[in-house]
Amino acid sequence: MGYDEIKLSIVIVNYNVKYFLEQCLYSVRAATTNLDAEVFVVDNHSTDDSLAYLKPRFPEVIFIENAENVGFAKANNQAIRRARGQYVLLLNPDTVVGEDSLRSLCYQMDEDETIGALGVKMLNAEGHFLAESKRSFPTPWVSFCKLFGLAKLFPYSPLFARYSLPYLNPDKPHRVEVLAGAFMLMRHEALDKAGLLDESFFMYGEDIDLSYRIVQAGYKNLYYPERLLHYKGESAKQDDRRYIEAFYGAMLIFYQKYYPNSSGLLRGLIRLAVRLKALTASGASKQKKKGLPHHRLLVISEADHFEQVKMACGEAMPALERANLWNLDEERVMNAICRRNQMKGFTDYVFCYPDVRFEQMLLFMDTLKSHRVSYHIFNTKSGRLVSAGQL
Repeated sequence: MGYDEIKLSIVIVNYNVKYFLEQCLYSVRAATTNLDAEVFVVDNHSTDDSLAYLKPRFPEVIFIENAENVGFAKANNQAIRRARGQYVLLLNPDTVVGEDSLRSLCYQMDEDETIGALGVKMLNAEGHFLAESKRSFPTPWVSFCKLFGLAKLFPYSPLFARYSLPYLNPDKPHRVEVLAGAFMLMRHEALDKAGLLDESFFMYGEDIDLSYRIVQAGYKNLYYPERLLHYKGESAKQDDRRYIEAFYGAMLIFYQKYYPNSSGLLRGLIRLAVRLKALTASGASKQKKKGLPHHRLLVISEADHFEQVKMACGEAMPALERANLWNLDEERVMNAICRRNQMKGFTDYVFCYPDVRFEQMLLFMDTLKSHRVSYHIFNTKSGRLVSAGQL
C-alpha cells in the first residue's frame, strides 16, 4: 500500500500526564510547521481531565478516548490503523522534540529506503544520555549479562555489554537492533510488513518486539543522534518495584516468544534476578525521598518574563534560595554555553518558552549535563512550570 496523502503521522498515548503532554504538543506543533503531518493522542482513560484540558488548546490534534486503560501497545495500534502518513512516529507524552528534528529525520528516511525504523539520542532532565536510546535484542545470553551485572562490569565488551551498546559513540549514527518506543519513527510500509505492536505486552517490551519484527521483515533500524528530552518514566509512573518487574518481565516474554528452546535453568535465573532487582529498587526509592534540596536557580528568559517564572518556581520549590536571570534581551542563550565558569553553583536551570527555542534547550542540556542540576521548562502560553517527577 502506498502512503502519499501526508508525510508523517504522530501517535502519542496519554495516561494522566496532561501537563507533560501539553508541553510535548507545543514542541510537536513547532516541529511540524510547514511539514505535512497529522497528530493523534490516544487517552487511556485518564482521570486528570486530560481531554477537557487539551482539546481546546490543540484543535489540530485528533483525540481518541478510551473507556479503560487498554495498555500502550493496543492504544498505539488504535491510532496506527487510522494513520495516513508515509512515516509513523510513536512518541511518549513526556518528551520534547526540537523544531527542526522531525523534518531532518524524515529526510534521513527519504534518503535510505532500507531504514525501517529510526531512533534518537534521548536526554533526561539532567541532560544525560539515556542508554535505552539504542539496544540489542535481549537474547538469553544478552539478558543474562544485563541482569547479573556482566554488562556493567565490562561496559566496553561487545561480548558482555551488548544490551545497551555503551561502547558505541552516542554522538554518531549506528545501525542497531532495538529502538525505544518513546521515540520510534517507522516507515509505514515496513510497519505493514512487520505487523502492529504485540498487544500481549501491556507495558514495556513492545518496542523490542516490534524492532525485532522490522528487522525480520528485511529492514534495518538506525540510531541517529538527534536530541530529544525524555522525562523518563513520567508517562507510566509506578513505584520502582513494579517498574522493574514489568520491564524485566517483558524481557522474559520476548525471549520465551522467540527463543522457546532456551534453557529452563536460565529462565529460572532470570526470574530470580528480577525479584532481587525489584527488592533492591524498593529500598533505593525510600532512600531517594530523604532530604529537601536547596535550589539555586538560573532563569533563561527575556526580562519581561522573569518575575512570572520566579513566582512559579517559588511555588514549586519551597527551598528556593535565590533566582538569577540570564537576560535574553541582552545576550543570546547559546552564549551561556561558552561561559561555564559563570554557571557554577546553580542547581536548577529554567528555560522560558518561547523565549528559548526547544532546539536551543536541548543543545544547552547536552552541553552542560550534570548530576547536580535539573532542567525545567516554563511555558508563558500555559503559565506552567514542567519538571521531572512532577505530575
